Amino acid sequence: MARDEFKYIAVEGVLGAGKTTLAKKLSEWYGAHFIAEEFDKNPFLHSFYDDIERYAFQTQIFFLLSRFKQQKQLRQFDLFHSRIVSDYIFQKDRIFATMNLTSAELKLYDALAKLMEQEIIVPDLIIYLKSSSDRLLKNIRKRNRDFENNISMEYIQTLNVMYEDFFNGFPAAPVLQIDMENYDIIENGEDFNKITGLISKALKEKKVNV
Repeated sequence: MARDEFKYIAVEGVLGAGKTTLAKKLSEWYGAHFIAEEFDKNPFLHSFYDDIERYAFQTQIFFLLSRFKQQKQLRQFDLFHSRIVSDYIFQKDRIFATMNLTSAELKLYDALAKLMEQEIIVPDLIIYLKSSSDRLLKNIRKRNRDFENNISMEYIQTLNVMYEDFFNGFPAAPVLQIDMENYDIIENGEDFNKITGLISKALKEKKVNV
């Protein structure tokens, strides 16, 4: 049974916000094809968190190319699946590039990214999950990924501010902002139902929700 009218929803948020968990649950709820960010395939990621300045450019370019290849495949999925739910959007890559690259590196990055963005499918709705930096870092520590052990509170705080600025002014698609401090979709099924209600409303209104 159709629940809402859409082709493509993307869930976004800072590390530890719960975007993959929500995206998976939504894909099951809607009977959609789930697209996950392939962060674990980046060979530079472990080194990046040990020495950000040294490995930022290699890490960023690998992510840019990998995400572009994956996003281009969405056009093929459209032929076989009526709905897609992803746990990231291509454009968010620029947040990390702006934060970590030198001005010269960023200039080269932007030239590549702008060419690629012309071929990227825009979501019908972006769900931006907000959370406090304290909770984000707590969630990161709890999942205990080796390459994230050196992430600092300062890094998360800076990233949190940049995400907030980015999605407050995102012009390409409607953005539904959800404060995850108020929800526990793992332990509380009613919280998930509340979120699907917010999504249904946002899809019908087709406008930015704050």
